[in-house]
Amino acid sequence: MSKAPVPCPTPTGIDAERLALVATATRNMVLILDAAGCIEWVNTAFEQHTGFTLDAVTGKHPGDVLHGQDTDPETVRRIRQQLHRGEVFEEDILNYTADGSPYWVHTYCMPVGESEGVKPGFVVIQTNISDRKNSERGLRIAASVFDRSHEAIVITDHFNRIIDVNPAFSRITGYSRPEVLGLNPSILSSGRHSQEYYQSMWTSIEKTDHWRGEIWNRRKNGEEYIELLSISRVHLEEPGRYFHVAAFSDITALKNHAKELDRAANYDDLTGLPNRQLLEERLRSAKAHADRQKHSLAICYLDLDGFKTINDEFGHDIGDQALKTIAERLTSTLRSGDTVARIGGDEFVLLLQSDNSDSVYSRILAAVNEPLQADSNDLQITSSLGVTLYPEDHTDAEGLIRHADQAMYAAKEKGRNQFHIFDPGLDAHRRQRRHQLMQISHALENEEFELYFQPQLRMADGQVIGFEALIRWNHPEKGLIAPGQFLPAVANSHLEIPLGQWVLKEAIHQMNLWHEADESLAVSINISAPHLMDRSFADYLESYLHSHPDVRPEQITLEVLESTALEDTKRASNVLARCQSLGLQVALDDFGTGFSSLTYLRTLPVDVIKIDQSFVRNMLTDANDRAIVESVIFIAQRFDHPVLAEGVETMEHARALKDMGCNLIQGYGIARPMPATKVLPWLEQWRNQTKRHKDLMHQDVLSAGVAGG
Repeated sequence: MSKAPVPCPTPTGIDAERLALVATATRNMVLILDAAGCIEWVNTAFEQHTGFTLDAVTGKHPGDVLHGQDTDPETVRRIRQQLHRGEVFEEDILNYTADGSPYWVHTYCMPVGESEGVKPGFVVIQTNISDRKNSERGLRIAASVFDRSHEAIVITDHFNRIIDVNPAFSRITGYSRPEVLGLNPSILSSGRHSQEYYQSMWTSIEKTDHWRGEIWNRRKNGEEYIELLSISRVHLEEPGRYFHVAAFSDITALKNHAKELDRAANYDDLTGLPNRQLLEERLRSAKAHADRQKHSLAICYLDLDGFKTINDEFGHDIGDQALKTIAERLTSTLRSGDTVARIGGDEFVLLLQSDNSDSVYSRILAAVNEPLQADSNDLQITSSLGVTLYPEDHTDAEGLIRHADQAMYAAKEKGRNQFHIFDPGLDAHRRQRRHQLMQISHALENEEFELYFQPQLRMADGQVIGFEALIRWNHPEKGLIAPGQFLPAVANSHLEIPLGQWVLKEAIHQMNLWHEADESLAVSINISAPHLMDRSFADYLESYLHSHPDVRPEQITLEVLESTALEDTKRASNVLARCQSLGLQVALDDFGTGFSSLTYLRTLPVDVIKIDQSFVRNMLTDANDRAIVESVIFIAQRFDHPVLAEGVETMEHARALKDMGCNLIQGYGIARPMPATKVLPWLEQWRNQTKRHKDLMHQDVLSAGVAGG
């Protein structure tokens, strides 16, 4: 027989103490309040969680200790009402610890009293629900973001079936939420992208759990749009379970605006052609391609001849119509891959991607020259075309356009409807000359130039009759530079007259210094044609002579190069005549090297004729040069002018010249050009030698001179 169950014993005093241990051991917070709702006791869990000790809270209302400024006042009011009525209640409420940290609790409050065998009051049990509250808040925020986001959000399962979309999705695509649930997002496909494109996208998702890019899709109404799409794969704790969260925004308007900005930045408003910025970008790319493919480019700068007249006569509207017509013609003339750009009012640049012949450039000019009608006005327009070829002209994009522009101006100088091809070698020479002129200008400012002097001899008595002033450049880095290395750059430049004035001043200044040293020496000074023809030349010379009264004008000889073209011989003759009236001598230098020797001899007031050294140097071995020297001497004698031979290097030269009737000589056979500081010592040495040998024949005198030199 089975035994009857043994009834549980009635709790004793010790059993009640055990039950009291539950309040102490539980992790829930327990408070015992008196009938007025003031704290009488709290358990250890309360103290540990809140940081308040029993002594600190005894006799206080829980709200005075635990509530803060963010605690819901309506909840507090409701709790107080329920305490006042002695009712059981449950509430979620925000409390604060002793250090001010917030935490959420679920509060259960039960009134107790005589029926329980205790004095009236309340037992309060609180459970910390902060984690749940935070999770709920996160879910509410996420739901709010999902619903209110301006980006469309699509959530799909691991089979890529749509399980939720937000309102922005419906707004962008036109599909409602019920219409797409359970469907594949491919319902939005525009068909623009290849299968490989989508395969690449899913490969990225498989490898990195993410993909981001731009994609064309189609709305419900069939309209295509471009979206910026981001897809993330979200894994759950369950193996093999994941979701896809896709967020996208419609960037069609943004893309269209970007196109408008790009067009405004890179294209001409009137013609729709590329502008200079886009041209330079394409030119840089074309250069790189040409380098790889080893082929050439032609850069053509086209300017319409006299286009301003059309605007002035017919108005800008007609001019604009003409420009658009010409732009269309140029575009149709070019091949695929070529570029025509408008970079100015009536200026176009054409970029041709391969080798071209003159016929291509002529065809471009002919296309512009075809008659055109603009608002019933018949117009005939010509153009000038400048061309530079890459890589022959190996410079950057900006430089190529500039060189084509320079060639265009050269074409204009030929006349209308012409083309000209840029010469890189000539341009390099011009750049080098500009650089040298800058250095020469700097040298003038820094007094780097110096005059050297070469003696001129009368063979009849061995006397030095004067010196020729010859310029040298004391370069701070290169040392002494001969005139042949820098005077060609100065010729016909803005520095020709300033440098000539410096030579004139310096020579006269040196003559004055020699006069102070009791030596009155004659000096020959070379004068270029532009310097001589300068309107202030004679006045400047006269003024400078007045400032040096000790210098005798008759000891100054102005040497005018016969090889220099004098555009106005009558005016040159007047200037030289005025110089002679001041007492100066005039020598026709390098006689025989130009085309106007006899004309100059007949029209210019000449005192001395100088035979160019190129004839003298080779006259002993070259019969033609000897004949020229003999002829010049004969002409000088017939015109009753003294003649001086340059380039005398040996006694044989001197003897031959003397036999021909030339008594005045100059050259290395007497002395090389020397600095001004060495002139007087050399002159003293020469005179001493001449005095010792005055009874010898003239050739012996020359021999002594060579030994002394």
